[in-house]
Amino acid sequence: MSTLFSKIIAGEIPGRFVWKDEECVSFLTIGPITDGHVLVVPRLEVDKWTDAPPELLAKLATVAQSIGQAQLEAFGAPRAGVMLAGFEVEHLHIHVFPAFGLGNFSFDAVDNHPEPDVLDDNARRLRAALRRAGHGQFVPQD
Repeated sequence: MSTLFSKIIAGEIPGRFVWKDEECVSFLTIGPITDGHVLVVPRLEVDKWTDAPPELLAKLATVAQSIGQAQLEAFGAPRAGVMLAGFEVEHLHIHVFPAFGLGNFSFDAVDNHPEPDVLDDNARRLRAALRRAGHGQFVPQD
């Protein structure tokens, strides 16, 4: 059965992509904790991270690290946060977000009504930072 994320990856549902490669994608979440919050999602439909092949987890972690480094530059955050939960959508995904303190590590801080223009700007800022970091081949056009 196709998940919500598979539909976003297939273009059936719009997404603000910042990374695309053969194994995974990354796009802004519609419920951000901080500006620039993205999800790193494998193309392969895997429910739980504990069920994923180790090579896939390593790939997702590498992409998450590259995105986190770009978030530090693009959003001026002292840290890049990472969380794995898996209760929202039954498709493995890693939350990566600019973190300014421990309060950012809570889904209670989610903005459920972000402005579309702000999300668009955050995607542009992150894509530009990823290109500056040398990842342009994986960054979709604005």
